[in-house]
Amino acid sequence: MNLLNRLLFNLWYFRKPPWDTNISPPELFEFIQTHSVGRAIDIGCGTGTNVTTLARAGWQAVGFDFAPYAIQIAKRKIKKENVQADVFVDDASIMKNVKGCFNLALDMGCFHGMENKEDYLINLGKILVPNGFWLMYGFFKAAPHLSSPGLVETDIKMISTHGFTLLSRQNGFDKRERASAWFLYQKT
Repeated sequence: MNLLNRLLFNLWYFRKPPWDTNISPPELFEFIQTHSVGRAIDIGCGTGTNVTTLARAGWQAVGFDFAPYAIQIAKRKIKKENVQADVFVDDASIMKNVKGCFNLALDMGCFHGMENKEDYLINLGKILVPNGFWLMYGFFKAAPHLSSPGLVETDIKMISTHGFTLLSRQNGFDKRERASAWFLYQKT
């Protein structure tokens, strides 16, 4: 993402970004209820809503986002919720500040916006434990040739070439009526 887009994205957090609902999705609660606790990382955690949800459920929760102001809000939310969690600024294509390995990587709308999905997948493979899970939500591009964010089917096919097995895919639509899906992958 270029510098101007990063700045604009960060500025959204001085208002109310449309994607920041302060509500964890049912797909995350379903995962929490059906899997043993462990270490979890929220990639592109925004204001930390899902980090606090994971921490309240007993997970060792960590999150990062490239928007510094979102991380400031997340730190205040973690303190207010009185949970143990860590959040920091990082870039999902580099993940240079991520320490250790995780049983779960949560991504709600980060991967679909990445320009360099290949580097993201390489780094994701490094931070997930063997048999670790990647719970990912993304919306699809209206047309594959558009330069806007979104997934295309070739992105989904590329994921399997990086050692991830698709366990489930739940297709749907977002609030703006864009085709979207929840994916659950397991690192092989």
